[in-house]
Order: sequence, then structure tokens, then C-alpha cells
Amino acid sequence: MSKGFGMSFGKIGMNLGGLNISGSIQQKNETNEGGGGGFGKISNLVVAENEAAKVQSDFGDDTNPDLEKMMGFSGFGGTKGAKAKMEKPKTAQQFDVDAMFASAARSAQERNALNNMRLEDEGRENQRTFIIPSTSSKSKPSQEVDKTKVSGKGEDSDSDDDVYGPPVPKGEKSKTEGVEDNDESEEEEEDEEEEVTMVDKIPRSHEIQLGHGGKAVTSLALDPSGARVISGGIDYELKFWDFAGMDPSLRSFRKLKPCECHALNHLEYSATGDKVLVVAANSQAKVLDRDGGELLECVKGDQYVLDQVRNKGHVAGLNSGCWHPKIKDEFLTAANDATLRIWNTEGKGGRGSTSVIKCKNRKSGLKTNPTACTYSRDGLLVVGACMDGSIQMWDHRKKFVNVTMQVQDAHQFGSEITCVQFGYDNQYIATKGNDEALKLWDIRKFKTAVHSVTGLFSRFYQTDCTFSPDDQMIMTGTSINKGEEMGKLHFFRKDTFEKAFEIEVSNTHVVRSAWHPKLNQILVGSSDGNVRVYYDPIRSFRGAKLCVVKKRTEAKAVNYISTQRIITPYSLPLFKEDTVHQKSTYRQQLKDRKDPVLSRKPEPPMLIKGTGGRTGQGGSTLHSWMAKQIAVKNKDDHIDPRERILRHAKESTDNPYWITPAYTKTQPVPIFRKQDEDEPEEKITKRETFG
Repeated sequence: MSKGFGMSFGKIGMNLGGLNISGSIQQKNETNEGGGGGFGKISNLVVAENEAAKVQSDFGDDTNPDLEKMMGFSGFGGTKGAKAKMEKPKTAQQFDVDAMFASAARSAQERNALNNMRLEDEGRENQRTFIIPSTSSKSKPSQEVDKTKVSGKGEDSDSDDDVYGPPVPKGEKSKTEGVEDNDESEEEEEDEEEEVTMVDKIPRSHEIQLGHGGKAVTSLALDPSGARVISGGIDYELKFWDFAGMDPSLRSFRKLKPCECHALNHLEYSATGDKVLVVAANSQAKVLDRDGGELLECVKGDQYVLDQVRNKGHVAGLNSGCWHPKIKDEFLTAANDATLRIWNTEGKGGRGSTSVIKCKNRKSGLKTNPTACTYSRDGLLVVGACMDGSIQMWDHRKKFVNVTMQVQDAHQFGSEITCVQFGYDNQYIATKGNDEALKLWDIRKFKTAVHSVTGLFSRFYQTDCTFSPDDQMIMTGTSINKGEEMGKLHFFRKDTFEKAFEIEVSNTHVVRSAWHPKLNQILVGSSDGNVRVYYDPIRSFRGAKLCVVKKRTEAKAVNYISTQRIITPYSLPLFKEDTVHQKSTYRQQLKDRKDPVLSRKPEPPMLIKGTGGRTGQGGSTLHSWMAKQIAVKNKDDHIDPRERILRHAKESTDNPYWITPAYTKTQPVPIFRKQDEDEPEEKITKRETFG
């Protein structure tokens, strides 16, 4: 192989062995037949050697190795001519921009013309042409091929996603297009046949039960991702459920009593899912973290302060609460002190509310208690449903002095409005009251209800209503009324308020209900202490489907091996084992006496039922032990009491000390009756008795 051998790829020139092969050599090799780049013919190599020799003769032979090393010219041919040129003064190079643009436009036109000619000439066999089929062949059938790429000929493709391969025959292409068209038509027909109705979207085919306790579940919430569920009830307990961590036994992983002896009225996850708002029947709301740790407790107000605006917190029991949908640290609470309070976990914390909203009856001017509250979906409206049957709204961007919108007689006066909920379109509001009515309101026309339905009996003031994920239905639960046997879950169409479907839950009251939009699963909290999860294996996602398919974890069997007693009578004292069953406790007592810890330890009580500790040695009770001790000390209990006194009479006469010396001067001498020996005893007795 010669010294001046070179290789070319398109317009790229490479120097192999000290030869610089430029694009001019490439133009001479256009007639080369070599597929996607090659070494060309031998005649081209000769031309390349001549060009290299000519370039080398221009530079000369005098080279300076130090300068070459410094300037980096070694390996790029001779540098004598370059050195001579470097000594000449430098002049600015002039560019003709217009000429350059004109030449670039001409070269682009020539390249396009060449591409079109090669597309028309599909039968050329002296060149290998790679044809790229168009991506929009269906929309533009006339443009079947719009790009070509010839390797090693200096022509670049404008597309980044180049597909290499031989062209598809026209007959086969038409066949494949026909098959695709048939497949699309069949899919369209199947879609038309399988029309999903509104009722089919309700997940109801399968059910699992989460056992909360023996009392009613009055609060229920799911986190935004749908991974966890929390439930609270009248039994004061809050339980955490994790779908991904549960097995078919469906046990909660944590339970606690956040508010001691107060029933939990409302639970809600924050918009980010990292905090939990706990609203109990007391006046202090709490904020917990995701695992149940307490982050914040709202302060209790002073009950002797009449103006609630000047008070720091609520002074009566809470009814409801909710998180702000946009501000992650803000939440709202409603209490029986006729106020709504806005709190912030970052600012004042629980030391005081940031805003106070007074609820008043606009007709009489008297205050009224809010029973439910919520934010709009965009967080611009604060809504409170009051005990007088009114629905009042305030603008979150202004001071909460006057209401923005209100309906005075939305529900029956004196009955609780148990829930107020915004739809996903942020224009419609659904309200549920204990007057057995469910109503739909439009905030654009807020004077009258759009639709309403009655006959929905409820015994609890926590019963809520929920919009479906597609915002086409409204769901609410009912309690067992007189003459009924089952609590039900009702579904109404949003546009007409016709009953679309109902689910009979069980022979218990339906208190809470939730329809998660991501999981497409329905959770129902009932008065029997169970949380029922309804899901569809096809249309539901994750949630209950994760824990049902798992294998039930079994309790690990623990084997206890009792150590056998080894008797070694002739072993050294160092290796003797302290036997548990000793014949005598004397030696053990001696050892314990030497131990400073055991010697100071009091004796434990005797393990005999009904005994009073160590006093059981004297009898079964303390009274028997005391009686025994008294009996031991008084050994003369068998003697007559009169005799016991008279035995000291002689000593008291001979040596009087207490009574006799005090009356020696004042008392007369006692004269006792003398008894006649001849008188019978019976007469003496009568005379002593009656005389």
C-alpha cells in the first residue's frame, strides 16, 4: 500500500500518513461505484498522491522541530512553507456575503434537482439508493417518497429519523394499507357496540370491608394519591389504612385517639397529602402529619370574651373543617360559636386564627351556627351552611365583613345542612340537609335551586354528598327509616336529578361516603363500624385491588426448647449449674443476702388468691391475721371478766391509790346488810330484788 493512501466519506477529507485529501478529490471520485462510501478506484489514488506531492512542494523542506512542537504542526505534512507564511504581515480577509448566499441557494437548488432526478430514475443499478417512505402516506398518497439518502456521495438528509431499507413494493403496500383500514373500521364498530352508559361507570361489582370498630364511622378521608385511608368514629379512635401494605386480613397499621374523649366529626387530607386535619367535637382542631404525629393544635378561645373577633380561637364544639385547595398551609373550621375561622400552620400556627367570619341570619340579624363549610375549587370563595337553613359565601380576596352571595331559605329552618360540596366544574354546588332534601345550586343564578329531591332520610349530622369523577352524577347516603331494612347509597343524574342507580349497603345506616377520582372506587362509612370499599376490577385502579390479590401472611411459629437439667455432682463449684428446682431455699437465701440489690428488695406478695400479701401466713385475710395475733397475746381470755376484776380487789383495799383516797373525808362509812343464817335463800333473793 502506498504512503499517500486516503479514504473519503462524503465531503469529509481525512489525512492518513501525512496526506491531506480535500473535497476536490471527492469530486473526482463521483463516478466511483462503491455503495455507501469506499476506497474508490486505483486511478483516484494516483490523483490523490499527485495532489499531496504538489501541496508538499509548496511548503518546502526546512522545518523547525521546536516550532512544530509548539504550534502543533507535527504530523500534518511539511511546515517550512507555513513558517515562511507566518512571518508575513497578516491582512484582514474580505468576504462577499451576497455572493455566498447566492452560491448557497444555487447549490441547494441543484441538490434538490438531483434528488428529484434520482427519485424518478428508480432503475439505476450503478448506485445504491436508500429510500425513506413518507410518514404521512395516508393523508398524502401522491407523496409516497419524499427523501433519499445516498451514502458516500456528499448528500445529507434533512430528517433526523431516517429509516433505511429497500422500497416497499406498491402491491404489498396497498395490501397493508387495506388491512390497516379494515382494522380501524373493526375497532370503530366495536366502540360503537360497546357504548358505556352512566350506570356502568359506577364501581359496584366487588366489595371489601375495613373493620374500624363497633360504633358508627362519622369521618372518612382518602389522600389525593389514593394510597391511604383514614377513618374516625364515635369511639374516639382514628385508624390509618394503607392499601399497598395490607394483606387480605385488612388490618390497619396504626390507631390513636387524637382528641381523647371527643367524637371525630371530620377528617381531611391536605392538597399535598402530607397533613391531616382532625375536627372533633371539642373546640380545638388538630393537624397531624401523614403518620399520625401531632403538628399543630389550635388554641382555645376565652369563653368570657363576647366579641369573637377579639378572641383567638373557638369557644364551642366544632362541626366541620376543610383545607384550602391552593394554599397548602391554610384550613377552615366551623363551630357552634357562630363563627368560621381561617387558620395557617406556618404564620401564627395554632396560637390564633388569621381571620374570623361571623355567621348571621340576615332577616333577624341574630347569629346562627354554621354546620358545614368548604372552599370553592379555585379557592376564591368561602362557603358556610348555617343552622337557619341559609347558604352564605364570602370572597376570599376581601375582608369577611359582608357576604358576596347567599340564599336565606335554602333548607328548612332549624335543621342541619350536613354537607356543602362544589362540583368539579366549580359552578354547581350540592347541599344535603337533615330535612331529607338534596339540592343542586348554580352560583351564576344563586337565588333558586336548579334541581332538588326529597325523601332522603338521615339520622346523622355528618352525612355528606359527593360528585362523581366525570361530574355527571351526585352520590349521597341514607339511613334506615321506619319500614325500611337497608341503608342505601343513591346516585342522581346531575342534569335532570333523576335517580340513576342505588346500592343497598347493609342493614345499617350510611353515614359517610367518598368517590375517589383517581382510584374510581367508592368508600362508605356505616353505623356498624365498618368501612366498605366498592370497586370494579376493570374500571378501578390500584386501591383495594392491591391488597386483595396478596397472599395472607401467616403468624410465624416460634419453637421453645427447654434446656435439660444436667446433674454433675462431682464437678467443680465453678462449673456447677444453678438448678432451678432446689430442695432447700436456705442456700439461695444466703446467696441473695450477699447480693446488695436483692437484699434491699422487699419480699414479693404471696401468689395465693384472696391473700393480702405476706399477711397470708396468718390466714386468708388481714382480719384473720389480726385476730390471731390478739389471741396469742391475751392468754387469759377463758377467765370470767368478773373474776378477773375481783382478783385485784384485795390489792386495791390494802393499797388504795386512785379512788378511795379522794373520798375518805367526804364519804360516809358504808354499812352493808348482814345476812341471817336461818333465813332461806329464796326470800333473800326476793328481798334483794324488790326490797
